[in-house]
Amino acid sequence: MSNTQDPFTAPFGTLFGDKMTVAEWKDGTYTYSGGAGPLENFSLHPATHALHYGSTCFEGLKAHRQHDGSLGIFRLDDHVARMIQSISKLRMPPPGAELLRTMIIDAVEANAGFTPDPPGSLYIRPTFIGTLRNIGAAASPSTEGLLYVITSPVGDYFAGGIRPLSIYVETTIPRTTPQFGMIKSGANYAMALGPTLDAKRDHVADQVLFATGGDITETGASNFFLVDHERLITRNLDESFLHGVTRASVLTLAADMGYRVEERSVPVEELKAWAEHGEAFLSGTAAVIAPVGKIMIDGEDIQLGDGRPGENTLKLRQALVDIQLGRTEDVHGWRTPVAG
Repeated sequence: MSNTQDPFTAPFGTLFGDKMTVAEWKDGTYTYSGGAGPLENFSLHPATHALHYGSTCFEGLKAHRQHDGSLGIFRLDDHVARMIQSISKLRMPPPGAELLRTMIIDAVEANAGFTPDPPGSLYIRPTFIGTLRNIGAAASPSTEGLLYVITSPVGDYFAGGIRPLSIYVETTIPRTTPQFGMIKSGANYAMALGPTLDAKRDHVADQVLFATGGDITETGASNFFLVDHERLITRNLDESFLHGVTRASVLTLAADMGYRVEERSVPVEELKAWAEHGEAFLSGTAAVIAPVGKIMIDGEDIQLGDGRPGENTLKLRQALVDIQLGRTEDVHGWRTPVAG
């Protein structure tokens, strides 16, 4: 690895590979140079559409150093499909899947030397911004844009590594607007920022679990699960929250491992009862699987089990990590090998 800073001590997402890939969208066409160039600043006009009207979205995925020393991207095609969906929902024409796929692979291969050994990884951030110069276009999408891919060598998402998290349950403030919840856009995450900061200040919480009207969905950056020795439960998908790729991976692995998988509504009252015998965890590309040790609901602190990471949570996490790192057979075809 050729980075002078340590990704295991630097804050997540603050180190970067020195190459990036860029494609310009103009006159209805995406133009890609066909390779990675230096990581450098963009020059944007002050009237750039994305700066005023939020015409921007992104993805987050990882490349992992494999057990045999090679490099593999985890669930590349699923992340490509989700970004294409995000751009489309912002009412702009997305690139073809093959172009985006190629740009991600080119960026990873150009920055392969920055990939730390496990449990670190190379975080990959494809991004799209609308670049039309027009401050009068609040009611119309951008007709020009930039698509680019940068990378970041990372360690653990949560400071301190795998540890039980404290979760504050918010039943009044919504996570985001329903039609926007499944888009990885800055506006989506901005809506969860205030309640999360307030919960950290007022309740010493790590994350906020949004359960508007008592119906659990997700935290500000992760999907939420309940698990015991027999069942895995998570909220059924709709447009109000993110359709996590890690979420989908956990559901598949749990079924493979013999758990009964339930995707359905999860009321807050069930969460209180579940804490008496079961476990809870968060999932996401950055966090992978993060155990929950305590939930805070209506002024009450409820410990899950003995407050430590649960047996089933750790078993599912290990199964997922083993596939990501090439330690076990990739029966679902989730790993994309790249030069590294």
